[in-house]
Amino acid sequence: MRRLDASEITGCVARLCMEANRRLPADAEAALRAAAERESWPGARGVLADLARNLDAARETGLPVCQDTGLVTVFAEIGQDVHIAGGGFEDAVQEGVRRGYAEGWLRKSVVADPLRRVNTGDNTPAAIAARIVPGERVKITVSPKGAGSENMCRVKMLTPAQGEEGVRGFVLDTVREAGGNPCPPIVIGVGIGGGFDSVAALARRALLRPLDSANPDAYYAGMERGLLAEINALGIGPQGFGGDTTALAVLIEAAPTHIAMLPAAVCICCHADRHAEEVL
Repeated sequence: MRRLDASEITGCVARLCMEANRRLPADAEAALRAAAERESWPGARGVLADLARNLDAARETGLPVCQDTGLVTVFAEIGQDVHIAGGGFEDAVQEGVRRGYAEGWLRKSVVADPLRRVNTGDNTPAAIAARIVPGERVKITVSPKGAGSENMCRVKMLTPAQGEEGVRGFVLDTVREAGGNPCPPIVIGVGIGGGFDSVAALARRALLRPLDSANPDAYYAGMERGLLAEINALGIGPQGFGGDTTALAVLIEAAPTHIAMLPAAVCICCHADRHAEEVL
């Protein structure tokens, strides 16, 4: 049994909150720069170049890549042979978010109640998605997601008879209706299967995958490629101004479901698919 002090979790989460907001993962940045190179419409190419320059400026100044520093989700894989001492895991995570947003001078965007709208002042509470896994390590991933793209996410309970075409139509309709609102080029996580709550979690977790990765199942990898081509053919383009690049990636995650259901979820993220991880 390995002993891990809660203060180490707090420090890790604080670091990751600042890191995730100040730089994109290498795969996301590479996808954006590659899109700028192959974009055929000059106006769209200029927008993509501006977004790339924004990443350079954030790196040089230490400022966030976007003014909306997001609602934080902390994904944790906790080894079953780890004993967390000196405090509770969830308390340690929330304290890490609190410190990260204060020390990093990051915008605090969380309200304590959805209708009475009083800001908590420290961007807590974060959502926590934890899994127990074999081993004695703890892997923490911090993902801050802005409201512009989060407001465009959708869940739909399809019928099994609607099948693949129903899912594809739902994804395309969701992107078409979102238009320029989520600050394209976008990254799209798609969840298929599970239940009402778990399908949204599948779509959300899909955004943690490298943008240049393919689903290990060839069937879903083909769906990813097909949907990406269809979405980019919509012509919404960077920031909704038109062009070839509406999406940088479509990432599908699937799970077993009930014989009478076909849940589907679309989790749209702007080009700033922000997340950072560390293993303790």
